[in-house]
Amino acid sequence: MLRTITRVSWFLLGALFVFSGLIKLNDPVGTAIKLEEYFEVFAVDFGSFFLYFKGIARTLSILLSSMEVILGVALLLRWHMRYVMWVLLGLLVFFTFLTFYSAAFNKVTDCGCFGDFIKLTPWTSFAKDVFLMVLWAVVFFNQRFLRHAYVQGTQGIMTMTFVSAIAIGIGVRALGHLPYFDFLPYKVGNDIGKLMKPAEPARYRYTMTRNGETKEFEQYPTDTTWQYQAMTVLNPEKSLPVITDFEVSDVNGNSYTGDLLKGNKLVLIVQNTNKTDRDRFVAINALMTATAKSRKNITALTITSTSPAKFDAFRHDVNLPGPYYFADATVLKSIIRSNPGLVLLSNGVVQAKYHYHDIPELFEVDKALARTF
Repeated sequence: MLRTITRVSWFLLGALFVFSGLIKLNDPVGTAIKLEEYFEVFAVDFGSFFLYFKGIARTLSILLSSMEVILGVALLLRWHMRYVMWVLLGLLVFFTFLTFYSAAFNKVTDCGCFGDFIKLTPWTSFAKDVFLMVLWAVVFFNQRFLRHAYVQGTQGIMTMTFVSAIAIGIGVRALGHLPYFDFLPYKVGNDIGKLMKPAEPARYRYTMTRNGETKEFEQYPTDTTWQYQAMTVLNPEKSLPVITDFEVSDVNGNSYTGDLLKGNKLVLIVQNTNKTDRDRFVAINALMTATAKSRKNITALTITSTSPAKFDAFRHDVNLPGPYYFADATVLKSIIRSNPGLVLLSNGVVQAKYHYHDIPELFEVDKALARTF
């Protein structure tokens, strides 16, 4: 029985580390954003030197996520297990501290442990790390049941070198383009306007009492002798909009959201002019100007979170054509993990998204507009 428990714990511990690392490597920009949140909190609570790490958050994102995959694979292959287990303990202690600190002091509401694929509350994240610590303890103190190593010597070094290269390569590729899998509300195929509305009306369960009797109703009773005690929403996920913070406005604060979700739009997202890649604007400008030649009646425009005065100076500096509008920085980061990035909309449906390393030709834009979902 102990041998079985140990082997199950060994497999779960290794597999969860690999899974967690791959999910983060799928979207290293999102992981970096989460790291920046932690660094900002730590800068306030422990020292301003943590702000230095914000500048290298993307590098740390790939390195830490790759380390999870590498250590998970090393554990599953039982390669230098004793040393691997000690490194895993260090990571687990660090992650457990982060999740406990976030939960106890309500600092970061989502740890990003599994990226945007699985959202965990702070206390759930902490419980997950405690569970991993239990798995670690079971494996560490019963390594006698796991003595056989699947790789060792030169073969082991070559295998782990290959795993390291693959893990880092996955992250670098996603960083230079877009996530392999998009788990955010603005992924290709989603109808933004539809997701801004509830999928169905809210349904409630009412708890009522009368003469010491407690009863639940799915329709509010018309009998006034029942006294109201509590109300529970039966369909909280479907009765609330998936997208709640999407709002686009012009320089005067007038809403442009409704107009944006009508017709064909090629939207350039410039999250922050300080960090945007200026070298790509020659190709971007050419594409946005070329949309006037399309038979698809495409309107090219820009959305940014930069202040109006600063963006006006920026657009003149890079000769950016077309109108521009404003939206919240967090929303723009959720729309596309690229600064700048292009989003193609057809009546509010996301037809395509392009990283600035993958700027399309006009015929590719026209072709993407013909897609159906």
